[in-house]
Amino acid sequence: MVSTIEIENKVRDILVELFELDAAQITTEAQLYEDLDIDSIDAVDLVVELKKLTGKKIKPEDFKNVRSVGDIIAAVEELMASS
Repeated sequence: MVSTIEIENKVRDILVELFELDAAQITTEAQLYEDLDIDSIDAVDLVVELKKLTGKKIKPEDFKNVRSVGDIIAAVEELMASS
């Protein structure tokens, strides 16, 4: 089982790599659209990377309520827990 801290670090790494964000900006409270300037096209790229991380197909409904980095972490934890 992967820990929340490990998931948070991996999500941060993905956001830094994909969108050239400053790691210091990426807190669990950071809002994807407002704070990190991630749009819907970027979100598709993010889901592709998260699919690689989880090894699972990610359905749009799994991420429809995701608004913050913390929401991403919670959704990834849920996906990884459901086997």
